[in-house]
Amino acid sequence: MKRLLLLVGTAGLLAVAVSRTHAQPSAHYPPGIEGIKAGTLPPPGVYLRDYNLFYYADRRNDAGGDEIAAADPRAFIYANVPRLLWITDWKLLGGHVGVDALLPLTYTDLRINTPGGRVDDSTFGVGDLFAEVTVSWHLPQADFAIGYGPWAPTGDSSATDPTAPGAGFWTHLFTAGMTWYMDPERRWALAALCRYEINHDKRDMDFRPGQVFTVDYGLSYAVTPAIDVGLAGYFQTQTTRNRGSDSPSAAKDKVAGIGPEVVLFCSRLGLFTSIRYHYEFLAEDRLQGHTGVITLTRRF
Repeated sequence: MKRLLLLVGTAGLLAVAVSRTHAQPSAHYPPGIEGIKAGTLPPPGVYLRDYNLFYYADRRNDAGGDEIAAADPRAFIYANVPRLLWITDWKLLGGHVGVDALLPLTYTDLRINTPGGRVDDSTFGVGDLFAEVTVSWHLPQADFAIGYGPWAPTGDSSATDPTAPGAGFWTHLFTAGMTWYMDPERRWALAALCRYEINHDKRDMDFRPGQVFTVDYGLSYAVTPAIDVGLAGYFQTQTTRNRGSDSPSAAKDKVAGIGPEVVLFCSRLGLFTSIRYHYEFLAEDRLQGHTGVITLTRRF
């Protein structure tokens, strides 16, 4: 227990599989997993979306955003997150009802100095299960979506191993998003996707992570019907403090990143490919680094 608290308090490690890519101990949802047109859900059908997230960090910041040079971190995380979506023909308040679920697989390699000594750990494992119900609307120049889903602590978690893939606590995730097409031809688009997480107590510890707000946003331009380019970013912050005697930190951490994105559509395969990079220009009480995301989406 003591070793884990030293690690989380010093490294700001993620307790969760997907969010591990951003080294945030209280959020299940990883900022930046969605980019341009983040507020848009697809039309009715069955889709498989495969997220591939890469994260590297060699800097750890304190609660004021200043670097803790003594930590000397080296963190690399890869997460593969298959997500199955079914947007139905059923309607609620004029919007299409949908359901989706995901189960992440992660590899984490962490090296960092802590008050208890140098840590050098790596783990591959299955993270926590997420399932969601959504409602989405499509208007001539705007798309809207709302959703709710729980994260279930199905992945292995540990009070002593900070690289365990599971969080060890339940989370309620509320979602609202919008994409606005700024011209009648729908070539320019401005989007935002907001998430809010309410966490339960972590098992085997006297610790309840604080609530978290996240926004993914993007500005994009359709060069052709098959190519979109744009700028995507994210901001994530704790809105309440951690609670409990085992809490790793009293500070409310935050992070922000921004970078380019390109989306390509192959009509022959019916495949969308999104490639995105984020540079984190702000981090408080957590790691600061670089995120890359490759997302493949296909309709069946």
